Amino acid sequence: MVVICVVPLLYVISASLNPSGTFTGSNRLFSEVGLNNYAELFESRYWRWFVNSFVIATTTAIGTVLMGGAAAYAFSRFRFSGRRAALTTLLLVQMFPQMLAVVAIFLVLLTIGDVIPVLGTNSTLALIAVYLGGALGVNTFLMYGFFNTVPREIDEAAKIDGAGHAQIFWTIILRLVSPILAVVGLLSFIGTFGEFIIAKTVLQSPDRLTLAVGLYQWASDERNAPWGLFSAGAVLAAVPVVVLFLLLQKYIVGGLTAGSVKG
Repeated sequence: MVVICVVPLLYVISASLNPSGTFTGSNRLFSEVGLNNYAELFESRYWRWFVNSFVIATTTAIGTVLMGGAAAYAFSRFRFSGRRAALTTLLLVQMFPQMLAVVAIFLVLLTIGDVIPVLGTNSTLALIAVYLGGALGVNTFLMYGFFNTVPREIDEAAKIDGAGHAQIFWTIILRLVSPILAVVGLLSFIGTFGEFIIAKTVLQSPDRLTLAVGLYQWASDERNAPWGLFSAGAVLAAVPVVVLFLLLQKYIVGGLTAGSVKG
């Protein structure tokens, strides 16, 4: 299994370092090594696409954590009319992937764009709003279960000291549930950074494309595609995800081991 997973990665890295810029010339791994493909990235729109994807993924991840956390806190701590029905609706909604509604999303953005152009098609803000709406259901339900593990006695003690719900949420609860926030933020970033179908549907301008859509345009012509350039871009695209995973790893591991021992 290690070989099956590692060999394709080595093949792509070898192709990115191959000055000939072809996959067929990379059958012998690292037979030619050069940085020509990486240098050519600076002469293309690659870094513009990279920044677009990073901004969209980061904003979506932060928004998902805040919105999902607030909704999960409300469902976990408050008792209100329609609470059970809302939870059931969230559970049902998360069963259908967002890509099934691509046509509906496109038509909705066309209609909204006539009134509010900034939320219409070919808008980065509209794409972020679509991502946030699709991620709210599954992440809220995921956080809801984790919020229920936090004892209510902590909330009651804070209320006795005069803290309100907002203070309890921002200063106490979010710190206690930081492992699940890290997991949700990481999954949201990874999923958004590499998402293709919805980004391809919403965005049209070359300078507003995300990295996945831009790289697809390079690889769409199988005979004349710049495979070396494509491979170099794919290698660099993996760097933010790896760095973010390493930064959040301690929180993820802490979440998995929390509660296994008394203390």
